[in-house]
Amino acid sequence: MSILRRAVLCGTVFFFLITTVTVAQPELHPWGNLGGIRVGGQLLRFESSLRVLGPGSRHEQATARERYWTNYRREGAAQIVQTRIDSLYFTETVRAGAPGTAQIQLDIEAHADMTVAGVFFHLNLPAGDFAAATLQQIEPAVLQLPGHGALPVGENEILRVRAKGLALSSARREMRVQTDAAGLIVVQVDPATGDLGLYFTLLAGPTPAGQKLSRQFKIQVEGDGKAAPAALRLFPECPGAVFTGLGGNFRLQNLRDDPKVIDYCLANLDVRMGRVELPWQLWHPVDTVDPLAAARRGELHPRVKAAMEMAQRLHRLKMPVLLAAWFPPEWAAEGAVTRDPRHADGSWGNPLRKDRMDAIYASLTGYLLYLREAYGVEVSMFSFNESDLGINVRQTPREHAALIKGLGAYMKARGLKTKMLLGDTADANGFAFVNAALDDPETWAYIGAVSFHSWRGWEKSTLLEWRDAADRLDVPLLVGEGSIDAAAWRYPRIFEEPLYALEEIKLYVRLLAICQPQAILQWQLTADYSLLSGCGLHGSSDSLPLQPTQRFRNLQQLSRPPAGLRFLPLAGDTDDLYATALGDAKQKTYAFHIVNDGPERDLTLSGLPEKLKRLRVYTTNPTKGMEAGALIAVDGGVARLRLEAASFVSLRSE
Repeated sequence: MSILRRAVLCGTVFFFLITTVTVAQPELHPWGNLGGIRVGGQLLRFESSLRVLGPGSRHEQATARERYWTNYRREGAAQIVQTRIDSLYFTETVRAGAPGTAQIQLDIEAHADMTVAGVFFHLNLPAGDFAAATLQQIEPAVLQLPGHGALPVGENEILRVRAKGLALSSARREMRVQTDAAGLIVVQVDPATGDLGLYFTLLAGPTPAGQKLSRQFKIQVEGDGKAAPAALRLFPECPGAVFTGLGGNFRLQNLRDDPKVIDYCLANLDVRMGRVELPWQLWHPVDTVDPLAAARRGELHPRVKAAMEMAQRLHRLKMPVLLAAWFPPEWAAEGAVTRDPRHADGSWGNPLRKDRMDAIYASLTGYLLYLREAYGVEVSMFSFNESDLGINVRQTPREHAALIKGLGAYMKARGLKTKMLLGDTADANGFAFVNAALDDPETWAYIGAVSFHSWRGWEKSTLLEWRDAADRLDVPLLVGEGSIDAAAWRYPRIFEEPLYALEEIKLYVRLLAICQPQAILQWQLTADYSLLSGCGLHGSSDSLPLQPTQRFRNLQQLSRPPAGLRFLPLAGDTDDLYATALGDAKQKTYAFHIVNDGPERDLTLSGLPEKLKRLRVYTTNPTKGMEAGALIAVDGGVARLRLEAASFVSLRSE
C-alpha cells in the first residue's frame, strides 16, 4: 500500500526537525550514564555511572537503564539528567567541549541524614582499549605503574591516590579525566573482563540533610578517527522469510494528541500491520451483564467504540489487525486490579481466575464477534499483552499454553478465524515462557505467529531462539512492540536525540538480519513514544508545528521497499556496521539497509545479481531525512559507495 498525501497539521506543513550537531558529541543516556564520546562519527566508548556504597556494604547502587526514576531534558547545548538514589538527589549536566571532550557538572544534595561509605563518579573503560595503558596523575605528581606501564590485569585494586585527575595512554586510546578539586581516586581492574574502573570519590562518611556538593569533570578522549574500508557480500541464492514491512501499535490513550499523530503517521508511513487494544475492563465490567447483547443494544463505552473504530480504520487500509488486552475486569482476575501492575510482594499483574475461564472465553470472543459484525473486522490474532511479566494479566507458561488451546478452540467453534499469538512477551529474554506451548502439539493449530517485544534481550543467541521457535511451528515471527527503552515515557525528550534514533534503527536492522521477523510493530504510532515532535508532544510548546524527528525518517526509510521481499544473507566482519538485505528475483527488486555506527567509510557490496544494474542511496542522520543521494552503478555484481558517519543508509534497486 502507498499512502502519500500532503499533511497539514497544527496550521503548517510538516518539516524535518534538525538536531544541532557539535564537533564532539557526548552520548548521554537518559538515566545519566555516558556511553562514550563521538568524534567525526567514531564512538570512543567508555561508560560512566553514579555509584553509592552504604556503610559496611559491598553492594554498590549504580545508575543504569530502568533502575531509578530519572528526568532528562536538553537546554540548548546542555543535556541534564536528574536522578535520585535513596536520599541523595543528583543533577548531572553534560556539555560538548572541544573535539573529544565532555564537560560534566555534578550537583548533589542529601535530603535526609545518612552515612555513606562512598559516593562516586565512576568510569568503566573497556579492556580492549585500555588494558595496556600507562597511567598518570594529572596533579600533583607523575605515577608510572609497574610492569613496563601495563596495568596488571587480574588484580582488583591497583591504585589509591589523592589527585585532581588521571591520564591514561595506550596504543588504541588516550584519555584525560580532570576534576576541579583533588579527591581520592581508586583504580580497579575487573578480574572477569579486564575492564578498568576509575572511582572518583564525591562524598564519604556522615552526610547531614541539606548538605550540597558541586563537582566538575572534564573528560577528553582521543582516537584515530578513521575507519577501514568495509565489505559486504550478498548470497541471493539463499532466500529466507518474507518481510511484510513496518507495523505499528495504536493503543489509544491521549484524546487530545493521538488523532493528529495517527493521521500523520498513516499518511506518511507505509504501515502494513496494526495492533490495537481490547479495553476488556470497559467492554465487560460487570459479569452479570452480557457485553455482546449490550453492545447490540447500542450500549458501548466510548473508549471501546474508539478502539473498535481504530481497528476498522486499519482494516480498511488492507492491513492485518492484531488485538491485545491489558487490564482484566475485576470479576475475571485474582486480587484487586489496579493501574500500577506492581504488587508489594514483587509480583506484577493479576492471574486469571481458573474457575471463570469459560466466562472469560465467552467475554473475549463476544468482543471479536461484535467487532466483525458491526465493524467488518476479522481480527488476525489475539494475545494478552506481556503476560509473562504481568502487564497486566499474569500467566505461567502452562497457563499460557492452556489459554491458547482453550480460547483458540472456543473462537474456532464460534466461527472466528482469529488465531492466538504465542509469547507476546515483555522482551526477548522471556523465551522460556513459550516452551510449554512449544512442547504441546495441541496448541499448534491455534497459533498464528510467535511474538516478542524488543525492549531487552538483544543477544544474538537469544534472538535466534525466537527465530527457531517460529520455524518449528512454521508460522511468522513478529516483534509485537518495537523500540529500545521501556522507561522512556518518563523522559520523553530523549525521543528527539540522535543517540536514541541511531540506537533504535541499529537494533531494528540487527533484528531483521538475525531473526527475520515478518514485521516490526513500532511502539507507538500515537502520541505515546511518538515519532513526531511539536504540538505539545514530548513537552514541546503547543505553538510548534507537528514535525518528524530523525526516528520518523528512519522508519519512513525502512518502510518504503515493496512488501513481499525475502531476507537475503549478507556476510561482513565490521563491528560497527549493521546490515540486512531483502530481495525478490522475480520482481527484480532489492533493498539493503545499513547502519554505519562509525566514521565515514568506503563500502564494497558484492555478490549482487547480474540483472541488478543500479542502486539509489537514501540517508538519514541528524542533518538528512531520508535524503535521496547518488545512483550507484552495479558492475559485475559489485557496487561501491561512501557511507556517511553515524548514519542509516538504504539502497534500493532502480
